Amino acid sequence: MGRKLMNGNQAAALAVKYSRVQVVCAYPITPQTSLVENIAQMWAGGEFPGEYVSVESEYSALSYLIGASYSGARTFTATSCQGLAYMHELLHWAAGARLPIVLVNVNRALGAPWSLEPDQLDSLSQRDTGWIQFYCADVQEIMDTLIFSFRLVEQTRIPCMVVYDGFVLSHTYEVVEPPLQEQVDHFLLSPPSRAAFHTDKPQTIQAVTDSRYLSRVLQERHLSMLKIPGIVKELDHKFQEIFARSYPLAEGTNLETADTVIVAAGSLAQTVKSFLNTVEDRKEKLGLLRLRLFRPLPKDEIASLLSGDNIKKIVVIDRNVSAGVGGIFAQELRALLQGIPYRGKIFEFNLAGGIDLTPAMMEKVLQAISEDPGSEGKIIWGVDLQ
Repeated sequence: MGRKLMNGNQAAALAVKYSRVQVVCAYPITPQTSLVENIAQMWAGGEFPGEYVSVESEYSALSYLIGASYSGARTFTATSCQGLAYMHELLHWAAGARLPIVLVNVNRALGAPWSLEPDQLDSLSQRDTGWIQFYCADVQEIMDTLIFSFRLVEQTRIPCMVVYDGFVLSHTYEVVEPPLQEQVDHFLLSPPSRAAFHTDKPQTIQAVTDSRYLSRVLQERHLSMLKIPGIVKELDHKFQEIFARSYPLAEGTNLETADTVIVAAGSLAQTVKSFLNTVEDRKEKLGLLRLRLFRPLPKDEIASLLSGDNIKKIVVIDRNVSAGVGGIFAQELRALLQGIPYRGKIFEFNLAGGIDLTPAMMEKVLQAISEDPGSEGKIIWGVDLQ
């Protein structure tokens, strides 16, 4: 098909078409709106043969998909901020029912007050709902991760949320290489028709149960989620064979020589990469750890990437805040590192509210932790450095 100039929402919409999704349920919310608009345009022009259903709310959108997924259909929806929060109850239901639904969440700050900035708290607030979460760093990755996710959910029966930054990626154009339809068909195969019910065999689904049975179900869900990193790695090998692209569970840059590692997720990691390219000759050696798979957090991969004796400091960049505790990625990383030999210092740099990261701001952070080692455990707020 050749290279094309596309923004993140266009790439996501095209991935849905290539994946031969059978049911798309749509409710627009900025900055996700143009994603479902692109699918609607393809549907109106006869390019998308699946069902395109407009509903009156995000709650209805996921409710509809739960029914469609129960019937065995390949399903998709997209949302953002308050819309994802409105789906919260049904996120639990879809995960508990082991339904292979794929959802895009375009990060946007939760109100109040109203904001259009790319804060990540909307998706991170749903980290305990039982959904796989991928955080994408560029437009090509958005397209590829969506295609990948349909194969993943149908193999594992665990729903998946593909997450990327509002406006920074959803509306920014980049050069991407769309796949051929034959490549996607080879990777995804046909949608598996695994209906949970049959009209000729009436049954009650997800009925009231006792604590013992529920505990066993929750245990099985947890154990299944622990297998996800290994399954993702296996599927990534197959993806690479077909598309000649590969995506790690967590990505390391310059970690072999770095004494200070910057940890980031989403488009922030691209900014850090660019920053690293401008500071190669500095005395302090810098590296990057990009978090891609967040639920489940790939403990072994992260531990391996941070195992070098050269690493003395870790700076975690969060574009979210759990009030009273701090950034969520920083929390998660501190908890994870309790179980591995790393004993360096962890610093938290917080850009809650969608604050943009600049090279000048990054320099100020590095200077601050160098001059005040006691800032470990404290939050360095980006808004104070502007």
